[in-house]
Amino acid sequence: MKFLLAKKVAMTQVFDEQGLTYPVTVLSATPSTVVALKDMTRDGYKAAQIGFGEKREKNITKAILGHMKGAKHAHLKEYRLTDAETLNVGDTIDLSIFAEGDTVSVTAISKGKGFQGVVKRHGFKGGRRSHGQKHSEREPGSIGGGGRAGGRVMAGMRMAGRMGGDRVTVKNLKIVKIVPETHEIMIGGAVPGRRGTLVEIKSLSPKINK
Repeated sequence: MKFLLAKKVAMTQVFDEQGLTYPVTVLSATPSTVVALKDMTRDGYKAAQIGFGEKREKNITKAILGHMKGAKHAHLKEYRLTDAETLNVGDTIDLSIFAEGDTVSVTAISKGKGFQGVVKRHGFKGGRRSHGQKHSEREPGSIGGGGRAGGRVMAGMRMAGRMGGDRVTVKNLKIVKIVPETHEIMIGGAVPGRRGTLVEIKSLSPKINK
C-alpha cells in the first residue's frame, strides 16, 4: 500500500490541453520520515510509523521526542505493511510514490460546524408555514409516544447535536497534477476538512525512496 501525509492548502482549478477545467484540492505533501517499525516477532503485526510536519520542541513531550529520536514531527501515523514490503527507520516518503492519473483514497477530519438543528444536520424539512402554526419552521416534531417503543425515545433517533468533526474517507479520487518543486499534489474534487487539516492519501503498491 502506498501512503502519504499532507496538509490541505486550498481549492482551485486547472486546465488540460483541450482547455477543459477541473476543480482540484491543493495539498502540501512535504517529505515524511519513517520514525519506527513494528514487526511480527515483537509486536505481533508489521507496520511503519510515519512522521510528518514540524513542531516546536517545547510543545513535544520528552517521551515522544525520545521515541522520534530527536525529530520534531508534528504528526505520527501508523500504517500496516505486507510481508513483501520492507522499510527502514529514516527512510523518506515523498510525492515520487504517486503519478498523475493515479486513483487514491483520501481521509481527513471534516469541518466542525458546532451544535446544529435537525434541518441542517439531517435534512428535515421542518413544520408547515400555515394553519396557525407559529415558531415551528425548523422544529424536529414528535420524538416518541405511546405507540412507539413504549413511549421511550428510540436509540439512534435523529435529533439536534454536534455536527462535523468526523473522520471522513473519500474513495476513487484522481491525482490531476503533481508539482515536485513546491511539494504540491492536486487531487480532483473536494477533500474533507478546513485549510491546514492533516490529510492521509492512500493507494496500493508501495514505492519508497531509500
